[in-house]
Amino acid sequence: MPLTDTTIKNAKPTPDKAYKLPDGKGMYLLVNPNGSKYFRLKYRFAGKEKVLALGVYPDTTLKQARDKRDQAKKQLADGIDPAITKKEAKTAQRVTTENEKRLNAGLPVLDSFEFVALEWYDKRMLSKSESHQKRTLGLLKRDIFPWLGNRPIASIKAPELLEALQRIENRNAIETAHRALQTSGQVFRYAEATGRVDRDISQALKGALSIANGGHFASMTDPQQVAPLLRAIDGYSGSYVVKSALQLAPLFFVRPSELRCAEWDHINLEAKEWRYLVTKTNTPHIVPLSSQAINILTNLKPLTGNGRFVFPSARTPNGSRAMSDMALLAALRRMGFDKSEMTIHGFRAMARTILDEVLGFRPDFIEHQLAHAVRDPNGRAYNRTAHLPERIKMMQAWADYLDSLKNGAQVIAFKKQG
Repeated sequence: MPLTDTTIKNAKPTPDKAYKLPDGKGMYLLVNPNGSKYFRLKYRFAGKEKVLALGVYPDTTLKQARDKRDQAKKQLADGIDPAITKKEAKTAQRVTTENEKRLNAGLPVLDSFEFVALEWYDKRMLSKSESHQKRTLGLLKRDIFPWLGNRPIASIKAPELLEALQRIENRNAIETAHRALQTSGQVFRYAEATGRVDRDISQALKGALSIANGGHFASMTDPQQVAPLLRAIDGYSGSYVVKSALQLAPLFFVRPSELRCAEWDHINLEAKEWRYLVTKTNTPHIVPLSSQAINILTNLKPLTGNGRFVFPSARTPNGSRAMSDMALLAALRRMGFDKSEMTIHGFRAMARTILDEVLGFRPDFIEHQLAHAVRDPNGRAYNRTAHLPERIKMMQAWADYLDSLKNGAQVIAFKKQG
């Protein structure tokens, strides 16, 4: 006889063992010795006898249990195991709940590309050198996570990964694009090994990227790429002297050796200028100091002002030697910018391009400030004070523009093609 609410309510436990009260179509009520009552469904799937839990009485009513039974029967008729469906639903609900917590905590959601990539990083990269770790993590955070990080890794297709890589290509960072492809492939192969994806989609992108060629000093000349670089420099956690040099590099855009070997005796904070001899041309040069540059130098002076060099080598406690040429390059690499993207010399190309094409300053003002050999119509070299008032205004406008980029101001469109 089918069960009734009265039958279920009056069912008493036996002290020795559980017993069953059938309802029909494989469903029954299991009465345990402790008095608990469970609705169950016995069924066969793929030749095996299985049991599906339908709920606990009285939280689950008889009608609700029968509805669940009928739904399970429909799934069986469609060749679906209801126990697996129930397990998947529980897992999905658990993942949803956990992801809500993770999003509120600012963490990547479960099985997203970022989640799997960070898991791979913890398992595979911690044995690598510190510089390699920082370069790899910086590449992921800067070039892949913003576009694919929140996507379920199993849903990402090869064209979508290629689109992210081409964003790197478009800023002429070809080597970085290839490195990003290699790193993404390692993440996808780890995901494949751990059952998150069926295959490594990066294999489909072999030959899809441009071939890296040697060339001029790498530089960022697109304002949209300059902004993250400037913010990364401001957030640099290494040596304060190195950080100060990096902050001044885009403000001064002098040659790397001239920046590293800057001397305090040549810098006049009150006159707001830095005067020195350009070693390449053996000519005097003036760098007007913006208010931002003066602030950086003022904060640095108590630390290195007693010595000769503004940026002394960390290996010479008495400050008798200037910072090495590798110190600044190594700092850029630690922040995740490799040689195909940016060099210290590249700040010169950055300033030359943006001052001309974005801010619209006269090319001869810019060339003078770059300490290039600019000549008048008669073939005579201009002296170091040529166009100095205009260059002073230009250097302050340049510093203000860089600040606006760091603060997220809307990027001004190029006036002409670079």
